[in-house]
Amino acid sequence: MEDPLTWAVTSRESDTISMVAQALEDGDIALAYQPVLRAGSDQVAFHEGLIRVFDPTGRMIPARDFIPAIEGTELGRLIDCAALDMGLRTLSEQPQLRIAVNMSARSVGYPRWTRTLERGLARDPTAGERLILEITEHSAMVIPELVTCFMRDMQAQGVSFALDDFGAGHTSFRYLKDFFFDILKIDAMFTRGIAGNPDNQVLTQALLVIARQLDMFTVAEAVETSQDAAWLADNGVEYLQGFFFGAPTIHPPWQSAPG
Repeated sequence: MEDPLTWAVTSRESDTISMVAQALEDGDIALAYQPVLRAGSDQVAFHEGLIRVFDPTGRMIPARDFIPAIEGTELGRLIDCAALDMGLRTLSEQPQLRIAVNMSARSVGYPRWTRTLERGLARDPTAGERLILEITEHSAMVIPELVTCFMRDMQAQGVSFALDDFGAGHTSFRYLKDFFFDILKIDAMFTRGIAGNPDNQVLTQALLVIARQLDMFTVAEAVETSQDAAWLADNGVEYLQGFFFGAPTIHPPWQSAPG
């Protein structure tokens, strides 16, 4: 007989999957855009498009609340397709923008996702050089050979790749040199509150050395205070992202901009 805790977890995951599937079917999904700024300036380098779904009450659900339940399923691939399609359409409509979209490595071989990417790149010849695909360290390690081949092919078309949540896993240093990432995003566990945390300062400086050695730009995630922003900029992080600069929004500035 299934114990109560296992039943509760399984039931919650089932409810989450059903909610996401219904939102996807009804088109109740959106990208929430968060700015990524060049360190030490107010210049927005690009925006990250973060997938959101709306539950039956209209409440907006962030990715962290549903991605773990669907990541390994076909529904996870369909959400990746939707996020990519929305990001590519925004690139086509806003030629001044550069946008990062999250993806799972499992989507690389998913035909619908591949068609979505190819169609978007063909629709706008400048889209490739303005698209950044973000892959988490955990996801990339699932099928590293397929990911490296895919990255090489896409980079030939101008697409950039960011390694998301770097440092959160346990295989980073062993495999990082085998990939072709353009951007390394330092995980929030190191950057949040870094100005007052000597241990995280040392660890982040070590990550910066690795990034420089491998010719990768760096983005600090979860920057929430001016003190943290200043420390990161002073220590060589090129780009900063976090609530200090702006929360993700489904109503980005360009939607209200003229023309």
